[in-house]
Amino acid sequence: MAEHHELMGGKLHVYKRANSNHWQCSTYLAGMNRRKSTKEESLALAKEFAEDWYLTLRSQHRVGLLKAGKTFHAAAVQFLREYEIITEGQRSPRYVESHRERLRVHLLPFFGDKRLAEITPGLVQEYRIHRTTSRRHKKTNEPLKPARSTMLHEMVTLRQVLKTAYRHGWLQHVPDISMPYKTSGKVAHRAWFSPEEYRKLYEATRRRAQSPLNVRWKWSGEQLHDYVLFMTNTGLRPDEAARLEYRDVTIVKDEATKETILLMEVRGKRGVGYCKSTSGAVRPFRRLRERNEPVPTERVFPTGHRELFNRILDEEGLKFDRDGNRRTAYSLRHTYICLRLLEGADVYQIAKNCRTSVEMIEKFYAVHLKNTLDAAAINVKRPRSSKTQHKEP
Repeated sequence: MAEHHELMGGKLHVYKRANSNHWQCSTYLAGMNRRKSTKEESLALAKEFAEDWYLTLRSQHRVGLLKAGKTFHAAAVQFLREYEIITEGQRSPRYVESHRERLRVHLLPFFGDKRLAEITPGLVQEYRIHRTTSRRHKKTNEPLKPARSTMLHEMVTLRQVLKTAYRHGWLQHVPDISMPYKTSGKVAHRAWFSPEEYRKLYEATRRRAQSPLNVRWKWSGEQLHDYVLFMTNTGLRPDEAARLEYRDVTIVKDEATKETILLMEVRGKRGVGYCKSTSGAVRPFRRLRERNEPVPTERVFPTGHRELFNRILDEEGLKFDRDGNRRTAYSLRHTYICLRLLEGADVYQIAKNCRTSVEMIEKFYAVHLKNTLDAAAINVKRPRSSKTQHKEP
């Protein structure tokens, strides 16, 4: 059994663990248990060390220098434990891992040893300054500033940890960590392909499918060409297209338009939803089915086409739009939305078909399309009154 001795009227304890030769000391002060190793094997020397340690702590507590309460590190560990279990099946493992990486690389080195009560809006602002100035370019020595979206994601993780601490009673209130300056960032439209650029893209993918640089790459070229046409006529997200199976797609005759379209059961970030394509997606899908001869449970697009897609974008000068926004496979979804808006489609129906919100459509897509402006409603002219007015006698 471990040896145990009480000092200072029972406020200080000196004890030895069964598997250790050194004495330990402990006390409860400022709302928490505190422990320390005396590094001494002699009981007399350990008692002297413990008394000095206890008196130092008590004097620090009297002048307000003793930190109390849980640390940010403890709250972060609790948050990761809860978040991974509670959101299982609702958040992707990759999203959960992104919280873990932001804590490990950036947040814990700065906030880890600090008590939760010490994390104030001022300290968070110091963190923003630290992130902006701590890293520099090796050649030019200029600060490597993190992207605005990167900082937003880090603030989301920080807020989640603080909310966890508040729920457990470790924090009296969650501090305001919102950005004090530049709260209204510039809203940039999503990178998409205009009708002329889209035509240039699918003509390039068609040439690559018909005349590949190597015979072994013919299948990949044909798959990519059908992928571009399919995505631009359905508006699927790349992750939704990657999960799509042949049994999820049905060719139907639409009663309203009298056109043949695809009806799809889509699984993605918003759960399970339904999508109706334009008629332009039917031929690519039929070619995919004839080429691959699949069973119903096979994926429509079993492999990614990032490398070939990026190579064609570079060759055709389409990798960046005029504002410098980088185009990716997601740009095909943005193109679908913008082309539908240009044709005068109802924004609510587009949002419903794309499994997003009207607010997102209006904020990132409709804002830069000239066809969404009604000149008749803008250029209203008030009727001019007659210069000669007749007064009654």
